[in-house]
Amino acid sequence: MKRKIIEIDEERCDGCGQCVLACAEGAIQIIDGKAKVIADKYCDGLGACIGDCPQDALHIIEREADEFDEVAVEKMLEEQKHANKEVGAPACGCPSTATQTFPVAETACDCANTPIKQMVQPNTNSCLGHWPVQIKLVPVGAPFLKNADLLIAADCVPVAYPTFHADFLKDKVVMIGCPKFDDADEYVEKFAEIFKTADLKSITALVMEVPCCSAMPVIIQKAMDLSGKDIPVKKIVISSQGAILP
Repeated sequence: MKRKIIEIDEERCDGCGQCVLACAEGAIQIIDGKAKVIADKYCDGLGACIGDCPQDALHIIEREADEFDEVAVEKMLEEQKHANKEVGAPACGCPSTATQTFPVAETACDCANTPIKQMVQPNTNSCLGHWPVQIKLVPVGAPFLKNADLLIAADCVPVAYPTFHADFLKDKVVMIGCPKFDDADEYVEKFAEIFKTADLKSITALVMEVPCCSAMPVIIQKAMDLSGKDIPVKKIVISSQGAILP
């Protein structure tokens, strides 16, 4: 049938993933660095995703397409939800999910003034004061979240930035994850609950310069809107070479 449907200009698309978050039907995914409509039957053609595209790569056109199938959409979303649960924390009580807090050494985090050769020595102290750190694994009610300065970091950042502990982690609670490969809706819901209940003092969003990482601040803002809170948020972008970008 001929109907309205979303068309994505791959030349303009930078793979940021904001349209993925905006598509309630799950019709859009990032594939090979570009946003794509995975099947016509999942796209209702209403264009809710258009306003979230910073590159103006999405438009509504009219063409021959499979009819929008709401039942198929519900089935796909349920399968995705089930799959996400399957890869989550195991119900048997994996040791890696156990919530922990521990003291941070008084002399920790001096790596900003330490030669690289010395930084790799085993007596270098860590600024990490809790466990777990993965967004998926941190419980919403974790005691270390209360009244914290929260650092939400893309998981590539500690690899790219050489003095992550000294410059960003000191005196903060950290949650790390990947906005490209993890479930964005799950992130929004979890952050919203944390923002509602934890009485956070501040949030720092620490992301890489790559397009897919730009989805993390969007996720945080959606969660903030959902929570009804107004917590100060600072965004910091790191280059692939480990520099702080202006």
